[in-house]
Amino acid sequence: MAKNPLTRVRDAGKAVAQTMAEDVDAALARDPAGGSRLEMALASPGLHAVWSHRVTHAMWRRGGRWKLPARLGSQVTRAVTGVEIHPGATIGRRFFIDHGMGVVIGETSEVGDDCMLYNGVNLGGRTLAKVKRHPTLGDGVTVGAGARILGPVVVGNGAQVGANAVVVKDVPATGVAVGVPAKVRVPQAPAVDPFTDPALYI
Repeated sequence: MAKNPLTRVRDAGKAVAQTMAEDVDAALARDPAGGSRLEMALASPGLHAVWSHRVTHAMWRRGGRWKLPARLGSQVTRAVTGVEIHPGATIGRRFFIDHGMGVVIGETSEVGDDCMLYNGVNLGGRTLAKVKRHPTLGDGVTVGAGARILGPVVVGNGAQVGANAVVVKDVPATGVAVGVPAKVRVPQAPAVDPFTDPALYI
């Protein structure tokens, strides 16, 4: 038996509220300057950019006449937050952008769950062809400030990319990529804090 419209709206509202609560909790866990949940929800441009993207991405997936409003919405978000996420990009759960300013995420980018980007990160392309041309980040990936990950490279689960690194080749799971061009290092025990800037390993 199909659900009535009011039930569908209520269920959708609950799902949205749960996702937003997850995002706020993830942001608080990763930002020592975060303060309260209310402060984070009201004053975090990274969170606002992610929430806006979730709306524009849903519009983009509907296709047709929804694509232009999705693009316009993403441009408004860029102007307000300093974060540019193409509505075609796929973003996982509990994604957090710290500070946010200057972050660019291209159309065919894929970002897994529990990822974190610092300011100035670019998930960019290296071709003009209409193919998969942007990076794929696995779950639990951290990307340091100013890093560039270019092309359809894969950054494995739990990997870290150092500040200002330029990544043009795949990074294995739990690897640390630093330098220009980036070279991969595997940190030795003890395990590193996944939210520490990986540039510390240079």
